[in-house]
Amino acid sequence: MGALLGAINLGELLWLMLAIFFMVIYFMILFTILGDLFRDHDTSGWVKAAWIIGLILFPFLVALIYLIARGGGMAKRAQAAQVEAQKQFAEYARNVAAQSGEGTATDEIARAKQLLDSGTISNEEFEALKAKALR
Repeated sequence: MGALLGAINLGELLWLMLAIFFMVIYFMILFTILGDLFRDHDTSGWVKAAWIIGLILFPFLVALIYLIARGGGMAKRAQAAQVEAQKQFAEYARNVAAQSGEGTATDEIARAKQLLDSGTISNEEFEALKAKALR
């Protein structure tokens, strides 16, 4: 490692770091564009294929054109995907909570009230379950 750094002067090292920085930025933009292409359900497969071929043949120019032409839609599609993912997670969390038998304090008190009304538990047991749910 020391021999490698000895062979590279400071200017070359800075240019190398700058080149790596812009390469990482380009790949981030490229993957964002590809993700947006596959997320867009309104665009046909042929148009998506044309964009991808363009990105392969003329990567910088086509990426710039894509960002200019479809940049506003990219943000909307990303936001819609995030909202959908959040809805799916909330539904999953509700399902897991329902399957585990745990609910909100209101649900537990309502179940205890049903048991009290049906005569399964006494008033003292109802009060104990209510106190437990409110803790």
